[in-house]
Amino acid sequence: MVCRSEIKWINRSHHVNSIIHEVSNDSQKLAAICRAAHGRFAQKLMKDLFSNYTNALRPVEDTDYIINVTLQVTLSQIIDMDERNQILTTYLWVRQVWMDAFLTWKKEDYDGLDTIRIPSSYVWRPDIVLYNSADDEFSSSMETNVVLRNDGQVMWDQPAITKSSCSVDVAFFPFDVQQCHLTFGSWTHNGNQMDLFNALDSADLADFVPNVEWEVLGMPAKKNVILYGCCSDPYPDITFTLHLKRRASFYIFNLLIPCMMISFLAPLGFYLPADSGEKVSLGVTVLLALTVFQLLVAESMPPSESVPLIGKYYIATMTMVTASTALTIFIMNIHHCGAEARPVPKWAERFILKYLARICFVYEVGENCLGGARKQPLSQEGSDSPSASAGAGRNRKEIWVKCVCQHQALRKNVEYIASSYQDQRAAQLRTGEWRKVAKVMDRFFMWLFFIMVFVMSILILGKAI
Repeated sequence: MVCRSEIKWINRSHHVNSIIHEVSNDSQKLAAICRAAHGRFAQKLMKDLFSNYTNALRPVEDTDYIINVTLQVTLSQIIDMDERNQILTTYLWVRQVWMDAFLTWKKEDYDGLDTIRIPSSYVWRPDIVLYNSADDEFSSSMETNVVLRNDGQVMWDQPAITKSSCSVDVAFFPFDVQQCHLTFGSWTHNGNQMDLFNALDSADLADFVPNVEWEVLGMPAKKNVILYGCCSDPYPDITFTLHLKRRASFYIFNLLIPCMMISFLAPLGFYLPADSGEKVSLGVTVLLALTVFQLLVAESMPPSESVPLIGKYYIATMTMVTASTALTIFIMNIHHCGAEARPVPKWAERFILKYLARICFVYEVGENCLGGARKQPLSQEGSDSPSASAGAGRNRKEIWVKCVCQHQALRKNVEYIASSYQDQRAAQLRTGEWRKVAKVMDRFFMWLFFIMVFVMSILILGKAI
């Protein structure tokens, strides 16, 4: 009995599965028949709509009517910003919506078909172009389908890669903010024939792909009505203003920080000993390195009267390096003053060797030269000739005369040696004083240029905050 019941249950399950399979096949056939029916109605609709339709004229029942076009722009990507040629390349999705009076139907007559999608070349399209386009071919847009609704609404979504002219202001490069305008309007229809409206107050940025160099702050839209000199009719247009802020990290780490590090080497040229022979070479090397960075910035900037901020920093730094090199040459001449040099002037001795030396912490060189170097005359021996005794003999007197003559010759030799030593000592004192003057000036200009470079670096980095 158990086996018979199991056999009956299996037969019933097979029967149910066959019924389900037949029902599914019938539903698929029914869906295919419905699709075929919709396809036949769509073909009939196309034949009925475009039998007496032309896409050469405005789709209005009366030529005095104005056709309203709603424009919406979606910013998808910023492809390139060419600062030198002042061209902005963007990837946009442009949506245009208008009403076509000749493309309406009753959906009940076509089995409830309310929308169809057909090539855009079949219908009339507004001749909306980008006024400030910088494209050579004007063919960067794609031919896509339009969506027709039964009430006559036509919606055309069109992706486009646009090249627009953008006036680039590089006064604060690389911490600059740019404003690029994209102006859309009809090329032939005036405001009495076709009017433009904004779908949104700004461009849609929901699908924007972030750019590595530029940060988008916003893209507001504004409608303008302009009267041109050629025509008395108004021409409306919609201008989208793209606000861009440059991401300055790349330029800070590749152009600004290396320049700051090089500029901090310039004051160290004053710290090098004058006898090393590398003071002027260091200044010239730093100047050449800054010139290379200046050329790199100049190649990417447009040739305009506006000098970028980083360019001003380079010029100021190069001016300081040039001044430091010139001062180094002047100080080296002071350091190498020889024995024929004049003594240090009183004002220089008072101001540089006393006050400025203490401020710059210079004490170790030439300290013994601070005191006046006075020539100390050698003790002169008495030159009075001894008196001869009244009772000396003639031979003794002759011997005495010979001794006196020899003593006078020796005295002249000693005085000459002493005078030469005093002159040499005075020359050494003058040389030491001039060398200390040169060292004090080196220390003073080193700290002065360090402070100037630090202040300029703080000012240029303060623009990034």
